[in-house]
Amino acid sequence: MLTYILFAIGFVLLIKGADLLVDGSSSIAKKLKISSIVIGLTIVAFGTSAPEFIVNIFATAQGNTEIAIGNILGSNIANILLILGVASIIYPITAKKNTVLKEIPFSLLAALLVGFVANDIILDGGTSSAITRIDGLVFLSFFAIFLYYTFGISKSKDDVMETGEIKNYSYTKSTAFIILGLLGLVIGGKWIVDGAIKIAELFNVSQSLIGLTVVAIGTSLPELATSAVAAYRKQSDIAIGNIVGSNIFNIFWILGFSALIRPLPFNPKSNIDIMMTIAASLILFLTMYIGKKRVIERWQGVLMILIYFGYVGFLIMNQ
Repeated sequence: MLTYILFAIGFVLLIKGADLLVDGSSSIAKKLKISSIVIGLTIVAFGTSAPEFIVNIFATAQGNTEIAIGNILGSNIANILLILGVASIIYPITAKKNTVLKEIPFSLLAALLVGFVANDIILDGGTSSAITRIDGLVFLSFFAIFLYYTFGISKSKDDVMETGEIKNYSYTKSTAFIILGLLGLVIGGKWIVDGAIKIAELFNVSQSLIGLTVVAIGTSLPELATSAVAAYRKQSDIAIGNIVGSNIFNIFWILGFSALIRPLPFNPKSNIDIMMTIAASLILFLTMYIGKKRVIERWQGVLMILIYFGYVGFLIMNQ
């Protein structure tokens, strides 16, 4: 019973830890005269992806690779279909030209690359498939390209995204926030992974299912909060940029780093989840050209949410 209580508390610690880490780091960066856009594209982006990162580090280190892969794929699917769906119902989301032509295709490329490296068994005639350390290095190389691109955006006056007010704390308080944030992330991540394993055993379901659903949605709560509030404030750039950027971070940074720690054995059944990740990115891209151009309308948001719950229902029925 204690494990399940700690599992729930783990999400609270994880999310609050990410929040404190972002606040402390952003405050120090601001004192060091680093621009708001660079802070938004690096510290804030890393912070909202911190829950997935920490959970994956623990899951990979303990050999629970189904949770690690499921967490990333499930988070990316939920980010687009569920979170952007909810945000667009709050207020229609308008995307900038760069987001439609560069960032969404880049997130689609990330999903396609996962499918390619996870199924290299088909190409080399091997006996087992895995996301290897070399694959991890490839992912991290693409991540470096993405970071180079985001810093290029920070220098462009035409595509600057507001990151919200950055609170100004003393160095002592900022450092305390960073330390407390890291502690919350580490402890929360450990409790979540342990709880996920126990839940899978209790309900006699695969760790992959728990990773794709409960863990994925839980670690995506920072993105949900950020995009929902941004939509309410009619800040479309933040609402959609947060999601697309997070999806790129999840695959190229988090999955890449996880594969460096330990090669991730790939279950061919997970191809369905990769196909759904690719489909979600395609749906997002096509939505930009259906109805109002570069706008996710409310009816499209409802449709995306229905597709998401249909996918989750399919996963549960096929256990």
